Amino acid sequence: MKRPLRIGTRGSPMALAQTGMVRDRIVAANPGLETELVVVTTVADKILDRPLSEIGGKGLFTKELEQALFADAVDVAVHSMKDVETWLPDGLVIGCILERDDPRDAFLSPHADGLAGLPAGARVGTSSLRRGAQVLMHRPDLRVVPLRGNANTRMRKLEAGECDATLLALAGLQRLGLEGMARSVLPVEEMLPAVAQGALGIECRADDDAIRALLAPIACARTTTAIAAERALLAELDGSCRTPIAALARIDGERLRIDGLLFLPDGSRHWAASGEGPAAEAARIGQEAGAALKAQAGEVYARHLQ
Repeated sequence: MKRPLRIGTRGSPMALAQTGMVRDRIVAANPGLETELVVVTTVADKILDRPLSEIGGKGLFTKELEQALFADAVDVAVHSMKDVETWLPDGLVIGCILERDDPRDAFLSPHADGLAGLPAGARVGTSSLRRGAQVLMHRPDLRVVPLRGNANTRMRKLEAGECDATLLALAGLQRLGLEGMARSVLPVEEMLPAVAQGALGIECRADDDAIRALLAPIACARTTTAIAAERALLAELDGSCRTPIAALARIDGERLRIDGLLFLPDGSRHWAASGEGPAAEAARIGQEAGAALKAQAGEVYARHLQ
């Protein structure tokens, strides 16, 4: 390129840390390439006192970055894939998904090593409907209380006693060098991750072949396949931030298996579905698992979406 590659990112410590990782990989794959980080403030960074489900959903993490792409203010935008809307705006694509980090959730608490060790009535702080629903599914005697902010802010609120425990993505803690703050890592059988948790994606303009060529060497085909299955499940369910959905796809050789869960927000009902088949048919397997969840939930789920 005749000018630096402009990399759009949010300004939170987590976003800057993971964007730095992405930049280093792009430069390693394209020696001599100059880069420039462009910090973009999103609505999700400004409104921290309400759950995302009340203010517009996870697209609030990406909208301004996408506007910057359309305005040619940045060449690429780095996202946590779990924050990316199910359907992208026309003209934009995820040009690259990097190798996935650990998708599991970490448990943080000064009082216990896991959910089972918390006393009845303990407050678990989270604004994730998925996490809250699974907490209540396992421990209906606990209280789920809202807790927003970046990882550092949520840990400070935990230390200040605003809640007795919280859950954070292990991958995020690792990127910040804070994995030692976790009391335990929850198995996926206890806390199934969010769709695409642990994966970083790079969004770009669909017609920018030169940029897509720069990104191609750092893409992970295996992760891209797994995320395709998970996002197909999410799309089948019309998933949003007001719908508690969890899914994880794993690949063994040429085979892919996906496990999905759909919940009512209070954890009182949940539905499970799995799918397995050739990894080359990831999207179909994910879509069929999502359809199975929708069929099981039926009118109960439909009423929740209204």
